[in-house]
Amino acid sequence: MSDVRDSLGRAGYGRLAHGLLTCGQEGFTGDLRVHGSPGGAFQLRGGLVVAAHSPGAPGPEALLLRSDRIDGDQWADLVRESGGARWPAAGLIAHGYAGAAQLRVVCAMALQDATFAVVAGLIDACERVVGTEAHAPVAIGETPARLLQEAVRRLAALTALPHPVRPDRERPLPLAPPDHGLTPLQQELLAHADGRRTSRDLAFRTGRGVYTVTVEVARMLGEGLLGCAETPAGIPVLMTPEAPLVRHRPPAPPPEPVVPTPAELPRREPGASGITEALDPPKSGASWKGFFRLRHGTAK
Repeated sequence: MSDVRDSLGRAGYGRLAHGLLTCGQEGFTGDLRVHGSPGGAFQLRGGLVVAAHSPGAPGPEALLLRSDRIDGDQWADLVRESGGARWPAAGLIAHGYAGAAQLRVVCAMALQDATFAVVAGLIDACERVVGTEAHAPVAIGETPARLLQEAVRRLAALTALPHPVRPDRERPLPLAPPDHGLTPLQQELLAHADGRRTSRDLAFRTGRGVYTVTVEVARMLGEGLLGCAETPAGIPVLMTPEAPLVRHRPPAPPPEPVVPTPAELPRREPGASGITEALDPPKSGASWKGFFRLRHGTAK
């Protein structure tokens, strides 16, 4: 069954890569909506991806609220003040809740994390939608190829861990109580892991990136801090658009040199090439080149 899922994962990624790369080549402006689990949407401007959102990853507002610079009530007030804007960037800066640089970092993190969530899931189809407005866009967009390459790199790094997990599949259980010898993230995950929440659920619960949480869950499984009731499913191996998998055949060995026997070599009369005596062929194959030069009068 895992082989079937892996095959579907690679096929879905191919649909996404084709759709997103074509949007980039054509300078498309609008949304590329991805249907699947968890699915999501990529928002493009002139062929560059300026934002991405997915139900499988916390958005920029969740990441900002996690920073403790603003609480839920203050966020609600800003949204009302801005007339219902989903990302009241101007109000955040004006009220001193966050600086422009911090907002750029949060938007970039949300973009990368949503892309990872989409690529790590199942993709059924993609469709373009025009006339949309980007939500929490980054200042300088990412090329589709570079964005996909980073998502595949993250997926490969997760796969390389001893106990890789999927963001939406395994539901870990705590095997050790939180203590002071653990990192804050490990303590939070132990506190919220209950055998019902996936890494995606834990990411929303803690306000962390889904990639960060999924990698930490995999590490904690390896350290015996978390356990899973089921065996983790395999993760498909994907290829980046710029680095397709190329299978190289080993080079064929060079042909064995054909060494003529002394009887097969032509012999000249002494003095025919300015040489006063006939030359016998060499005993070793390494000196044949010099022998032929001398034999045919090309030696200097």
